[in-house]
Amino acid sequence: MRAAVLHEIGQEKLEVLDDVEAVGFGPGRVRIRVRATGLCHSDLSAMAGVLPQPAPFVPGHEGAGEILEVGEGVSHLKAGDRVVVCWLPACGACPACKRGQTELCLAGFMNAGTPNFRRPGGDVFGFAGTGTFTEEVVVDAGCAVPIPDDVPFDIAALIGCGVTTGLGAALNTADVEAGSSVAVIGCGGVGISAIQGARLKGAAEIVAVDPVASRREAALEFGATRAVSPDELADAKQQVTAGEGFDYVFEVVGKSATARTAYETTRRGGTLVVVGAGAMDDFLQLNMFELFFDEKRILPSMYGGGDVLRSYERTIALWRAGRVDLDRLITHRVPLSEINEALDQMRTGASLRTCIEI
Repeated sequence: MRAAVLHEIGQEKLEVLDDVEAVGFGPGRVRIRVRATGLCHSDLSAMAGVLPQPAPFVPGHEGAGEILEVGEGVSHLKAGDRVVVCWLPACGACPACKRGQTELCLAGFMNAGTPNFRRPGGDVFGFAGTGTFTEEVVVDAGCAVPIPDDVPFDIAALIGCGVTTGLGAALNTADVEAGSSVAVIGCGGVGISAIQGARLKGAAEIVAVDPVASRREAALEFGATRAVSPDELADAKQQVTAGEGFDYVFEVVGKSATARTAYETTRRGGTLVVVGAGAMDDFLQLNMFELFFDEKRILPSMYGGGDVLRSYERTIALWRAGRVDLDRLITHRVPLSEINEALDQMRTGASLRTCIEI
């Protein structure tokens, strides 16, 4: 089958091959025919080595498709079911799951070191234990979440990570208070979803911050009350909050420099929500006095900070009701053969989300 493969960490181009085989099918597993997959910045981060991932590997973790085959012991799925790929399934039995923090379950990571694919030259891994830039993938049954028939595959793919992460950061992690002031630093697909979440919660002011003009324009269409470049953030802070700082600031870039800016833009007693996935060797510096004196809450948000399956259901309900706009998040739809062009567009920051149709 066809798949896009990165041979070595640090390479910028993927090679679309037709000699890749999905492996690992057996008890408790399912085989999925991928129909659509989102191109997420986390895929770029894994390719660059910012996020840990063994190579060679097939990127992609936002996928949706149809069940082709179910293994022994799988009773809740059958061939033909439409599903979204969940890259972080909950086991239901670990301490995190029992506390209700299923987004912190580590069971899904246990499969990240097991190859999902094979080529004549050897094993190939799948990003985050999945790897959706391919025609078929074999995953644990818990990674395949049924979706209703009225949810298109491209929309479902976005719900599989980016939308759930951004909406959840505002709805679950921050629990934005009505009438509050919000700033979102980084307005790609995840940042736009955080903006929509803040709007849903009734934020009075939502300032979108991004260096790319097209993303700032999009942010206004999705619910931001104003959009500024990073150089204009200080002025926006003064105009919107009289210099005090925002009640909530979302960092959706994944870099210590922007996290530090977000911290300084948050008011005393306010909330900084760290959404972006950064590198293990990129350290955020805070001094002990400011931590004590400013009493700012720093809240990391992993996969939307709530139960993932419940978040999927909520997002679908909000989309059906017209309360969140997911259709316009997809600015490009391209075939797998054009994936490198889509990667280049994402590197320039031009698009919100690209859907790869497989």
